[in-house]
Formats: sequence, structure tokens, C-alpha cells
Amino acid sequence: MSAESTPDPAIPDPGQSRTIGPGSRGKGRRRKPRAKRRRALLVAAWSAAGIVVLGGTGAGVVLYQLNGNLQSVDIDQVLGVDRPARADNGSQNILVLGSDTRTGGNKKLGGGADDGTARSDTAMVLHIHKGHKKASVVSIPRDTLIDRPECTDTDGGEHPAANDVMFNSAYSTGGAACAVKTVESISGLRMDHYLEVDFSGFQQLIDELGGVDVTTTEAIKDPDSHLDLPAGTHTLGGEQALGLVRTRHGVGDGSDLGRIQLQQAFVKALVDQVKDIGLLGNPQKLYDIADTATKTVTTDSDLGSVNSLMSFATGLKGIGPANMHMVTMPVVYDPADPNRVLLEKAKADQVWTALKHDRAVPDSATEGTATGGAEGVVNAGE
Repeated sequence: MSAESTPDPAIPDPGQSRTIGPGSRGKGRRRKPRAKRRRALLVAAWSAAGIVVLGGTGAGVVLYQLNGNLQSVDIDQVLGVDRPARADNGSQNILVLGSDTRTGGNKKLGGGADDGTARSDTAMVLHIHKGHKKASVVSIPRDTLIDRPECTDTDGGEHPAANDVMFNSAYSTGGAACAVKTVESISGLRMDHYLEVDFSGFQQLIDELGGVDVTTTEAIKDPDSHLDLPAGTHTLGGEQALGLVRTRHGVGDGSDLGRIQLQQAFVKALVDQVKDIGLLGNPQKLYDIADTATKTVTTDSDLGSVNSLMSFATGLKGIGPANMHMVTMPVVYDPADPNRVLLEKAKADQVWTALKHDRAVPDSATEGTATGGAEGVVNAGE
């Protein structure tokens, strides 16, 4: 599985270095409208926690079938030993990616041409604290300009380093392994696992779950994402949920940062709902959801079996919305290009240092940084 969205007109390709010329300076914090984008929120970590808990079913043939559904990539073999050390404090870090392919079911959902490119438009570092009772989530804006390290993809292709390019160019350049190496380079943290899901998988999972309840505090209308929600409480099916997590023009300042705030709110609503639907009392529904999840999730090879994924998921069961602290990697709007953001390094270092030592991210790390203006627009349904 792979993914990222079609480049906007007049905006450099994610893998292309930025060139600033006359008249290119931004004139404020409002983002310029972009061409239609399609992206998916990877909810595999907590979806797995709620739906791949098959222990006790005693159905060996079912496990065998579900194992055949899974796809995995050997991140450790590709990256070798030149990586940050594993944490020794009982915590874990997982890179969670949402993917946007232009083939199969995704082509219908995403629209646009099938250009054969692989792009990731949603990236989260999920930090599971020692004891697996709390989690910190750091969203990485796809439009952040970074220095991408040289990397090797899973087919052995080598890709040179690049300066001042968009964060999501890592995945489109070298796939999952390059994305992991880039995140490790930015954060200084070892990614213990990797999880990815795509458009069609996201929509199917939400539909299998029976929808997710959310409350919107204001109307959200965005023709680009085909979303038209009045203020109030809604049960979102897969298509509407997909529209919500990819919308940007209908809320906040119209930026990717505002969309990240919606995505984080939706994840909390999803976690809340998964923990309340009683899957273990409905074996058929449990199987249907597990079948869908294992067909649409791509993992690192350490999680590439149902038993491994089940063990990992079981370890997340105690983490509810109240125990999840979600932030966006500290960035500021790029004054030279209104469609890009720049890393606020000193504050980002506070985030990564806290997680390295298995501490909560301090409030000071995100004070005064760019936000997107969409906080509180979406909440868990009441």
C-alpha cells in the first residue's frame, strides 16, 4: 500500500527543493486554496486495539486466513544499525501513516488521475508510555519543509539526501523505510513499529464499525471533500468520516494544520466508540471487522502476523481518550510561501526530548506555534 496526494498547481512537487522568487512571499496566515486533495487518517493503532483482539475464539483456521490478509515491510533490515537506540524505559514509538493511492478502490474515493505515485498525507508518532496506560500522539504536518536524509527503499533502491523539501516527500521517494528514517532523523527517536492504512480501508473500517458519533460545534461545508455537516451531533459513515479527516477549506484557516486538529479529534471519537461497541460479544462482527482490518493494514514485519498484531493491540486496550495527549509537531507558517510550514526546532526538541525520557509533552512546547484554528470544532458524540 502506498500514498500521497496530487501536487497542487504552481506548488513544487514534494520532492522538489523550494525556489523563492519575486512575489512569492506570503501575505498572512490564511492559506491559499489548493486543488482537490485526498487523504486518509490512519487509525490502525486503535482500530487494531478494538478489533483484532481475537484471543479466545479458538479458531485456528480463522487466524490462518487473517494472516494471509496482512502485508508487511521489513523496516529493520532495510535501515540496518545506523539508527537511534531503542528506548530502555518501557515505552514504545510507532509511526502511523495514512496513505492515498490512486488505484483500485482508492481511485474512486480519491478522485484525480492514477499517476502511479505513492504518497502519505497523514503522519503521527504514537508514543506508548511505560505501563501502556497513557499515550502521546505527535502529528507531523505533511507540508513541513525539512532536510530529508539519504535512504534506501525496500527494493534496494538508493535515494540521495535532499534539503528544504516537504516532509511527505520521504514516502513518495523511498516508501515506508524512507519515511521511518526521516522521522527518526527529525525526532532522534527509534520507531519500534510501523502501521499504515489507505483510503478504502479507512472507509470500510468505519462502515464495519457502524459509524462514529461526533459533535460539530459549527457547520462544516467543503465541496472539495464532499462534506456538508450542520452543527450538531452526527453518526458518520465511512464516506463522511473520510470527508471529515481530509477537509481543510471548511474550517479554521484552511490549512493542513486545521485538518490535523480535526483528525486528532476524530481519532479520540473513534477510540471512544471502539471501546464501547462490545465486539467480543459478537463473533461474526468481530470477524468481519478483523478481516477488513487485516486486508487494509500494512505493518512492519515484527507486527506482520495476527498473533503479533493481536498482542500489540491487546496492550493498547487500556488507553482511552482521556489518557491520550495529542499535539502537532511545533511549526510556524513560512513567511516566504503561504503553503508551507517551518519546523520550530527549539520547541520541537522539547517534544522529542520529553518522549525520549517517557514524559508528557510540556505545554510550553506548543505555545505560540501555528495551530490551524480548528480546535474544538469536532468532539466525540454525546
